[in-house]
Amino acid sequence: MHIKAIALDSHLHTPMYFFVTNLSFSDICLTSTTVPQMLVNMQTQSKVISFEGCIMQLHFFIVFASLENFLLAVMAYDCFVAICCPLHYTVIMNPPRCVLMVVVSWILSLLHALLQSLMVLRLSFCTDLEIPHFFCELNQVVQLACSDTFPNDLVMYVTSVLLGGGPLAGILYSYSKIVSSILAISSAQGRYKAFSICGYPHVEPLYLQSEE
Repeated sequence: MHIKAIALDSHLHTPMYFFVTNLSFSDICLTSTTVPQMLVNMQTQSKVISFEGCIMQLHFFIVFASLENFLLAVMAYDCFVAICCPLHYTVIMNPPRCVLMVVVSWILSLLHALLQSLMVLRLSFCTDLEIPHFFCELNQVVQLACSDTFPNDLVMYVTSVLLGGGPLAGILYSYSKIVSSILAISSAQGRYKAFSICGYPHVEPLYLQSEE
């Protein structure tokens, strides 16, 4: 519903709502990678999943989980620009740049998932495996391999630091600058307005036309 409402209302065609739309889509897809299989297992009383299905589930879960991390970092940057550089907001957060940031987030997420999936495919597994989780989580699957998992562990560690720590550092930096900028505002009304931008998607101002 949020995606449809944003798409139909021209007043909501702003950078933040554009990012919110992508984040909502990512949330839906992330849930869809695990919940349907879990419901099937509950209905059929069977907890079996094929190796191919497990790899696909693992792949798409990583895609959308990574995408959410990048989108949250992008949204934090958007708030940072809106509060710390308000006069240059429309120039910095122009539509082509917003699209580019989302596209880059998608590409990095897809490449990350592809790398992890290929690293799992190189492993050899014993028979009658039991995954101690309700879905094919990467670390749990790798631990069940009969072959050497050191390269997989190394890749997981490096990508966690780069692709997990990177967006987290961006979010923390953006909000630290936002908080310091808000605290520097002298008026209480100005601080309240700045905090409201952080809590809710911001849109272009509307102007009430006075009666003649």
